Amino acid sequence: MNKENYITSAEENLLHTYNRFSLVLDHGKGVYLYDTDGKEYLDFAAGIAVQALGYGNEEYNQALKNQVDRLLHTSNLYYNVPVIRAAERLAAVSGMERVFFTNSGTEAIEGAIKAAKKYAYTRDGHAGHEIIAMNHSFHGRSLGALAVTGNPHYQEPFAPLMPGVRFADFNDIDGVKSLMNDKTCAIILETVQGEGGIYPADAAFLKEVRALCDEHDVLLILDEIQCGMGRTGEMFAWQHYGVKPDIMACAKALGCGVPVGAFLLTERVAKTSLAPGDHGTTYGGNPFAGAAVDAVLGIMEREDIPGHVREIAPYLEETLDTMVETYAFLKERRGLGLMQGIVCEKPVGAVAAEALKQGLIVITAGSDVIRLVPPLIIEKKHVDEMAEKLHAVLKNMAE
Repeated sequence: MNKENYITSAEENLLHTYNRFSLVLDHGKGVYLYDTDGKEYLDFAAGIAVQALGYGNEEYNQALKNQVDRLLHTSNLYYNVPVIRAAERLAAVSGMERVFFTNSGTEAIEGAIKAAKKYAYTRDGHAGHEIIAMNHSFHGRSLGALAVTGNPHYQEPFAPLMPGVRFADFNDIDGVKSLMNDKTCAIILETVQGEGGIYPADAAFLKEVRALCDEHDVLLILDEIQCGMGRTGEMFAWQHYGVKPDIMACAKALGCGVPVGAFLLTERVAKTSLAPGDHGTTYGGNPFAGAAVDAVLGIMEREDIPGHVREIAPYLEETLDTMVETYAFLKERRGLGLMQGIVCEKPVGAVAAEALKQGLIVITAGSDVIRLVPPLIIEKKHVDEMAEKLHAVLKNMAE
């Protein structure tokens, strides 16, 4: 079939919950994607921060092929070797003690919320606890994750949501303090807000939130679904700050294309929160997903992917800063590592669409941010190529 026939079939059979670009992708190699017409695209979106290792990594692919031939699924009634190895690696790189594997980031958030509520229930002997979340946050689209997502646009059609969620402004510690009460069981936030516009946490804010949690025996939940797995130059963004969460959610690049997420807990929280029967999943942590996580973490450690990010990120930042200085409708760059955003007064959806015509894939965040979250294996030459293509788009828009 040609591209138009594929798109027609998709629109006839898939639920229309995505406004997709008119592009049918076929395969990838390195940091490039190719459509069904054979056109090449430099990928600075990485499947929304998923394809950290790019496309066609032989070691990763072989690990999955080997596991397909060996064992795909057993359920969690039994142990399996790949997920045990994956849990060992993930606990080691995160400094957390307990891991629960899920199928997605949204499910990781759901589990984190349940763990926090169960911790407070065990501590106090009653339910009815509250959570403080952040305005402009994004934690997923299931009902529990929506309840802690600070964007009314996503929430309104699905009300009433989980009660007992109160919202503070990100990086405003006084706002957080004003919401604290004896019902508060957790504070949840993204270490770097993604969908809300690429806002890193202020160091002072994150440290004060940690201190506030310690003072009141409230759990700190950090959402590292997008900003984790080496993207910021540390394996997890909170490691820049020296602020360890009580519960952490991760996904996206954890499987580099295989759907898998996880929430992690400290031993202290694990001991007095979720117990047998409190939480479960049929597919989460199956051998195939475990093999993917094991391979990803092994490659990242051996090749020091976070170290490479620390080397290349300043060059990307410098390149983007030059763009901001060049075009009056670009207002600022913000971000951390290879999670960058440019605030743009032109329609950012149009920027992304025009970039495709130049053979460049970028995405957006919020209503006014061009988001760049490329594979973590990019080199300076790829930054230069991205800049050339994006300049062509921005120059036309400036005229």
